Amino acid sequence: MKHLLLTTLLLLLPALMLASDPAKHVKADEAAKIIANGKVAVIDVRTPDEFKDGHIQGAKNIDIMSKDFEAQLAKLDKTQPTLVHCQAGGRSTRALPVFEKLGFTNLIHLDEGFGGWEAAGKPVVK
Repeated sequence: MKHLLLTTLLLLLPALMLASDPAKHVKADEAAKIIANGKVAVIDVRTPDEFKDGHIQGAKNIDIMSKDFEAQLAKLDKTQPTLVHCQAGGRSTRALPVFEKLGFTNLIHLDEGFGGWEAAGKPVVK
């Protein structure tokens, strides 16, 4: 019986994780189209040094590791579509629940992060 319960939980866990994910997930090509259409805030949660080395045009850098990360996010328009990214997707994925907790209603996650953006040949500001 324990094995059946464990197997069931392991099979359901990925579905439960996706069901609770507050963001739409996109790759670089779709993200570029969203940005080109305007009206989206681009939030880069990498460190300031990473941001200085290159970033998406118009992105705002709010370092997930900073002590006032949540306070900085709280100042943003929570109704505006918000594209969130880091270098590879890990930190920005960890940031999504913070955005959701603060009441952001239209989150978009750049899967593969800035590295994926660069690999796709998208424009970078240095």
